[in-house]
Amino acid sequence: MAHPLYVAFIWHQHQPLYKSRSNSSAPGGQYRLPWVRLHGTKDYLDLVLLLERYPNLHQTVNLVPSLILQIEDYVAGTALDPYLTATLTPVEQLSLGQKEFIAEHFFDANHHTLIDPHPRYADLYRQQQEHGRTWCIENWSLQDYSDLLAWHNLAWIDPLFWDDPEIATWLDQGKGFTLSDRQRIIAKHREILSRIIPQHRKMQEAGQLEVTTTPYTHPILPLLADTNAGRVAVPQMALPQQRFQYAEDISRHLEKAWGMYKDRFGCAPRGLWPSEQSVSPEILPEVAKQGFRWLCSDEAVLGWTLKHFFNRDERGTVYDPQKLYRPYRLETPAGNLSIVFRDHRLSDLIGFTYSAMEPKRAATDLIGQLEAIARSLKSGSSSLDKPWLVTIALDGENCWEFYPQDGKPFLETLYQTLNDDPDIKLVTVSEFVEQFPPTETLPAQQLHSGSWVDGSFTTWIGDPAKNRAWDLLTAARQTLANHPEATEDTNPEAWEALYAAEGSDWFWWFGEGHSSNQDAMFDQLFREHLAALYQALNEPIPDEVRRPVEIHTSRGDHPPEGFIHPVINGQGDEQDWDKAGRIEIGGARGTMHRSSPIQRLWYGVDHLNFYLRLDFQTGAQPGKEIPPELNLLWFYADKTMHNSAIPLIDLPNEAPLNYQFHHHLGVNLLTQTIWLQEAGEHFGWQSRATRAQVGVGSCVEISVPWADLQIPPDSSLRITVVLSEGGRYREYLPENALVPISVP
Repeated sequence: MAHPLYVAFIWHQHQPLYKSRSNSSAPGGQYRLPWVRLHGTKDYLDLVLLLERYPNLHQTVNLVPSLILQIEDYVAGTALDPYLTATLTPVEQLSLGQKEFIAEHFFDANHHTLIDPHPRYADLYRQQQEHGRTWCIENWSLQDYSDLLAWHNLAWIDPLFWDDPEIATWLDQGKGFTLSDRQRIIAKHREILSRIIPQHRKMQEAGQLEVTTTPYTHPILPLLADTNAGRVAVPQMALPQQRFQYAEDISRHLEKAWGMYKDRFGCAPRGLWPSEQSVSPEILPEVAKQGFRWLCSDEAVLGWTLKHFFNRDERGTVYDPQKLYRPYRLETPAGNLSIVFRDHRLSDLIGFTYSAMEPKRAATDLIGQLEAIARSLKSGSSSLDKPWLVTIALDGENCWEFYPQDGKPFLETLYQTLNDDPDIKLVTVSEFVEQFPPTETLPAQQLHSGSWVDGSFTTWIGDPAKNRAWDLLTAARQTLANHPEATEDTNPEAWEALYAAEGSDWFWWFGEGHSSNQDAMFDQLFREHLAALYQALNEPIPDEVRRPVEIHTSRGDHPPEGFIHPVINGQGDEQDWDKAGRIEIGGARGTMHRSSPIQRLWYGVDHLNFYLRLDFQTGAQPGKEIPPELNLLWFYADKTMHNSAIPLIDLPNEAPLNYQFHHHLGVNLLTQTIWLQEAGEHFGWQSRATRAQVGVGSCVEISVPWADLQIPPDSSLRITVVLSEGGRYREYLPENALVPISVP
């Protein structure tokens, strides 16, 4: 029997618990941040409304219980956040503090997609960027503030709703917004939010959608069972001083999620999205006991479980597809579970890379990726003789901010193509596993303990700041355990505070690995949940709970924190490089380092390109203070290939300049011409075609396609940057080091 290639999309909708438990809530309201409201207006409803236009396409959406609770607060009108409070305040009554807050935070959005398309909003943003916040506060009129308050909220309304007559009128109006306008814009937010849960229920009842759930407040279940689980993937991991072992909390989170789901959707859930796709043998009996039928995780977890690394060819197609593209059976004492593992790379292409491509090209590329998978599974026959399932699972909200029109053109093109393609069939996970039960068994005790991040838990434990947070949580949990009279019935406030503090999001932001301009707020929210637990038990709040877990200062050198796709124009857009790695250069590092007209180096990747940026010292110019030639050299330490010396004269005989390199990209900073060379026989250099781009302005920005370098995915390499003039060496960056790069 011939089969199409079955594909299961799973969209994960989640936001941290922004609701404060402080007795003295902030002046702007009890919600510290607005992202549930704004993402709810922009991302949750439109995703399924677009899908509804194509009834033959079935998908899965995961709604985290703590997200649902926050959406319901906004719909009920009981949620206030500082952004919302400012929006609804008459501009004549805005305090100086509120004006400062507005000038700083009401451009919190991707300016390419949410600000620049709207001329009035873009003009106010330009003023803030060119003149600074102080100038804005001193020079903006009350009407400027009113327009900014309106546009911040208008820009987050999804383009799918722009044909609404009221919204269309506001978009055409452009400026001159009144308090009444702003009130009606917020009412429109609430109207959109009110449709989210009913629309998901309607489409699930129609059979087009499967809605799944997550443990109540999105905790890392394996770490609740035992923080020593961190050492499964990282045996030498530094653990918290106190071991957290409260496996009973797993069933509590699952039971609360189950009850909430049945109440909102009128049926029991079938699938579980374990928070951060984190699994371990210890959690499986509880998942099965609660009644779940399947769960999902990441290919890294499957790879660790099978002791198999999923290598890919140059296009990114997995070499052993039969291992990845199938569900597995997990046998537990409480019953069997099915588990699917997502294709990490395909998920990341949607999440981090396709937004930088023209929508039709991006959709075509994804279809091509799926067709390549199908060809690899045919094993010489002309059709698929077995039912294979490709799982694509990712964050269903944050990526769309970087797509033109919030991803609408991309998704419309993708869905129309899939709708017309008889060889690819979109299914829910439950549809597939019920029709084609798993034929391969993974012994439950063999399942690897890990998450979607490298198959480990290092994002949530092991760092000194993360470990301090775990010690605070362990002490609070033990305090609750010391009060057996405090049950969920007699003292629900204590238990709700515990559940909130057990959420994964606080640990994500602590320490190294991730950072935002809201780190201090996440730190505060975590400690407010802990403080509320102590208060509910009439226990004194420990001093360490009153102090920040870590000092939130501006950072120096750090590795990349995510994919980037900057516009290459020499302007060094702050948002474009937000998640890039950074290395301070020369005098910026202190007096013990040599002086350089280059202030810092930024670097990052996506699935298409490597990116480099060099910031100039104030007033420095190429051809004057800065040598006019830039040389980018690529060093492959673990590969057998032709290599050659750097093709410059007056080169010092010192490492790493005396290494031999395989690729050399040259840039003339004055003419902005580019050339690429590859090492050949007899230590020579051969010219190669390149589609690299350069932009020179207030900085230098460069993008180099991976296709030019012909490096397979998952490769490791290192680079150095050498400045020259007339073919003569002048200096290199960074000092005494090579920059490590991982190819996605």
